[in-house]
Amino acid sequence: MRLTHLFSAAVLACTVSLPASALDLTNMSDEERVIFREEVRAYLMDQPQVIMEAVGQLEARQQQEVAQADQNLVSDNAEALFNDGYSYVGGNPDGDITLVEFLDYRCGYCRKAHTEVAKMLETDGNIRLIVKEFPILGEQSVLASRFAIAVKLAAGDDAYKAINDSLMTFPGELSMNSLNRLGNTFGLDMAAVQAQMNGPEVAEHLAKTKELAQILRITGTPTFVLQDEMLRGYLPYDQLMTIVSDKRG
Repeated sequence: MRLTHLFSAAVLACTVSLPASALDLTNMSDEERVIFREEVRAYLMDQPQVIMEAVGQLEARQQQEVAQADQNLVSDNAEALFNDGYSYVGGNPDGDITLVEFLDYRCGYCRKAHTEVAKMLETDGNIRLIVKEFPILGEQSVLASRFAIAVKLAAGDDAYKAINDSLMTFPGELSMNSLNRLGNTFGLDMAAVQAQMNGPEVAEHLAKTKELAQILRITGTPTFVLQDEMLRGYLPYDQLMTIVSDKRG
């Protein structure tokens, strides 16, 4: 990939210095092509720093294209992201900034990000948080997400928040036995929770989130959507708050 960037950048660096009549690379004779290649080589040997400058320009352009594509995906799927009607909404529901998080309870970086997001909500007070259950790290992840969603359905948002926090710091293996013990710790009606876990609504919620993630080309956790911007991967508190500040202008 790096060699491809270097070649593209080399052509870019050299062609910008040629007259307009020489820029039609598809309409050269064999002799003109040989001369062009010799000119390119001579120019690069004389000005090698131009290659790295052009590589930087090319990579910046590609990053801008990726960011714009992500913004288009967010815009096209705004309703499913911000108003799906079933995902947990926390923080300030009327906040001027919305942060969506796709998470997996077995993901180490999700656990690290959980602390950062909690700090954001505590210190800012005007951020709306939406949690998307996106278990991708195996059966324990799926079980944990099914349990969390079932708790929300059976016991409400406050219970979900408590379970979400606990699952993010849970130290051992996740099994139905350990989840039962966790639920009992919070005084949950575990019969009602298990009934929801085995019902169609939990499965539907997970399927819809998985489909949305596929549309958004999300393949890892944590992934954030902050207003109109996709943030793929863990970001520390300071960087997140800088982006929030930028969004507010």
